[in-house]
Amino acid sequence: MTEPTLVQRLATFAADQTDSTVPDEVVTSVRQRVLDIVGIAIAATALPTSRAVLSLVADQGGAPQARAIGVQAPVPAAQAAFANGVLAHSLDYDDTHLPSVLHPSASVVPAALATAERTGASGRRLAVAVAVGLELCVRLGMAGYDREAGNSLFFEHGQHATSICGAIASAAAAAHVRDLGAKGIAHAMGVAVSMAGGVLESNRTGGTVKRIHCGWAAHAGVTAAELVERGLTGPATVLEGRFGFFEAFLGGIYSTDELLDGLGERWEVPGIFFKPYPANHFTHTGIDAARRLHANGLQPDDVAELHLSVAAPTVRTIGQPIEVKRSPETGYQAQFSGPYTVIAGLLGGSGLGVGLDDFTDELATDPRRRALMARVSVRSDERLDRIFPWQFPAILRAVTADGREMVEEVLVNRGGPDDPLSDQELARKFRDNASRVLDDHQIDRIVETVQHLDRLEDLDRLMTPLAQVGLT
Repeated sequence: MTEPTLVQRLATFAADQTDSTVPDEVVTSVRQRVLDIVGIAIAATALPTSRAVLSLVADQGGAPQARAIGVQAPVPAAQAAFANGVLAHSLDYDDTHLPSVLHPSASVVPAALATAERTGASGRRLAVAVAVGLELCVRLGMAGYDREAGNSLFFEHGQHATSICGAIASAAAAAHVRDLGAKGIAHAMGVAVSMAGGVLESNRTGGTVKRIHCGWAAHAGVTAAELVERGLTGPATVLEGRFGFFEAFLGGIYSTDELLDGLGERWEVPGIFFKPYPANHFTHTGIDAARRLHANGLQPDDVAELHLSVAAPTVRTIGQPIEVKRSPETGYQAQFSGPYTVIAGLLGGSGLGVGLDDFTDELATDPRRRALMARVSVRSDERLDRIFPWQFPAILRAVTADGREMVEEVLVNRGGPDDPLSDQELARKFRDNASRVLDDHQIDRIVETVQHLDRLEDLDRLMTPLAQVGLT
């Protein structure tokens, strides 16, 4: 008998999962992530980029299959997944897996939601499909993680593992919802490989294109599953083949062990980090260090110098070019700025310490903040390199105008397994996001619905009120 290929082994795992095989802690984590993604997406509807995407989806129209948040009329499932995936990733507030450094929920959840609504699937089938998609997304990302170098090879190549791995994982989730079996899931993943993409240069020098990455990944996943159901096929060696995924994206360097070890026995889903702050995850420990300095008496106007030390691979994202990072032109650029986020933490903000209200275009160009950002340097530290990317550690050293020095080290990210957000903090994050658009009654209804996600007969109770957010 021929040895099964990598995609066939992943697909068999996916097809074998039911509500009786997925551990309770994984189902609980899925419910939390669905609520988190929905809240982020609701808040993101106000962005100009979101309005552009929702307008495009509404204008294109098509078969009324699923709901996009903020689009009143149902649209084709792939379009709903695209819109919701864009919303989910647009605020840089979605969850992160370490050390793969990818955001799995922002593509997988929208793809599974759209497919479940399209097919009339139950909340239970949705929850299992999301669990499967998240697990495969993480493992695909980890297959491209170089333990010796301590960094993702996707990232080293300028590729966005979030959207690349997310497209393939979204296809698995969508195919699982459609009950296509192991063969169909393998084909869907194989088809989605040809749709996967994402380039990260906008993190460094600007542009809002990254906001569509997870939407396009979700769209690819839904489309791949629908095409396979209609007879399209993918290559069995799509991952490991001579012209397969790992060769094309990673030059043939990948880890089969990271992909397969403990598959079905050890679940990565509960360990995915929630984000407490709506900014690039590399900035979070710097925010916490600044918040601690402020709590210990450091006043912003007393600062002469602030030296932010981080792991070397993160400097290029949050500290280079330094003149750009010290002078963001928009709130979106500020989310990727080490100097801005440190100052936001020092000044104190909204949400769970620094929130959405702290990343406006007005604040990004505020003269006081600009003056403070000019005093911030970003550098690497070998000690922190040894911790990265299992955490994104930071050391912040402040020098005051009268010559005093204060130092804070934050070596563990808030929101991860070693410093988790409580249920109350996750609920506060959701309410802070959703309250920008919805009233308390609507928020309570969504919370109650998601808390019982795996008991829903279909997705109508969840998705109908979300469409009434109603921008277009």
